[in-house]
Amino acid sequence: MLNRIRALFQENDPGDDRHRLEAAAAALLVEAARTDNTISQAERERILDVTRRHFHLSEEEAQDLLSAAVFDTEGASPYYRYVTVINDHCPPDKRLWIIEMLWEVAYADGELNDLEANLLRRIGGLLHVPDVDRGLARKRVLERLGLPDDSGL
Repeated sequence: MLNRIRALFQENDPGDDRHRLEAAAAALLVEAARTDNTISQAERERILDVTRRHFHLSEEEAQDLLSAAVFDTEGASPYYRYVTVINDHCPPDKRLWIIEMLWEVAYADGELNDLEANLLRRIGGLLHVPDVDRGLARKRVLERLGLPDDSGL
């Protein structure tokens, strides 16, 4: 399974759209978690939770997806190629799900730092998700996580 998921990160992979979206989303979640150069246990658990929930994955599938994403994103930040996959396979009015998942990972430790906020602004812009929609997604996540609205920027 891990080899199949790793293959989805390859540019010439013939994998289906759903699996490409899952791989790209997991990579972006890892990028968000890694903004401070480390992925905390809380961030790992949040990534596993949101990918299981959103993509209806088993524990093992979510773990394999996370492992492949961590492996693929090491080194320079290549998140543009993951954004391209989402833009190519998901209509503009259906991209808010990834923004909510990113907010959940950014708030995994209960607060938002400048680097996380900056990354979410950049990715949201590249995904053509309007600022208002990103802000509303952030508020929904804060409410879902039971955090105050002033938990960060």
